[in-house]
Amino acid sequence: MNSENTNTRPQLTKDLKSEDFKEYYFLKKELKDFCKKEGLKVSGSKNQLEERIIYYLDTGKSLDNSRSIKNKHNYSKSNSNKATTSEEITLDSILGENFKCSEDKREFFEKEIGERFKFKVKFQKWLKTNPDNTYQDAINAYHELQNSNEKTKIDKQFQYNQYIRDFFDDNDDKTLNNAIKCWKYKKSIKGHNKYEKSDLDILN
Repeated sequence: MNSENTNTRPQLTKDLKSEDFKEYYFLKKELKDFCKKEGLKVSGSKNQLEERIIYYLDTGKSLDNSRSIKNKHNYSKSNSNKATTSEEITLDSILGENFKCSEDKREFFEKEIGERFKFKVKFQKWLKTNPDNTYQDAINAYHELQNSNEKTKIDKQFQYNQYIRDFFDDNDDKTLNNAIKCWKYKKSIKGHNKYEKSDLDILN
């Protein structure tokens, strides 16, 4: 029976299909002899030798060399990822000391806020004076500063309208030119811009 098995078992050559190789039993010495003949690594367990041979029969390449190349690639990729990760900006990233308005940070804020984003002076000052805050905090602060700026513009317009309204409530006999003259005077002096009866002195 053993003789029959020996005669029917295929020769272990590089032309043997890996599927056929898996169907038969080979001595470890045979595996090592094959590896040595084909320039493959001969150390390791029987299972490692079989794995090495199966890969070689399928690809014609050395499994160990492929692993070495793959490991180098993964190592390089891993290091590259680490470098990217260390510089990658997320919402939870800390602003840090000596914040610089660099291109990558501008791109981050544009992505989160929109293309309208600009490193305006007030926002730059906030970034430099809040090193322990996150980028999410910075985005919130940006919107608050923007709203603050918008409110300032609206307030000026509102103050003018309010002043003119209050002026006529107290002086229905006056003209719009009188009201505007008083308003211009009021906003040129120090203090609030609310209408006062004393503002009429500028008309005398």
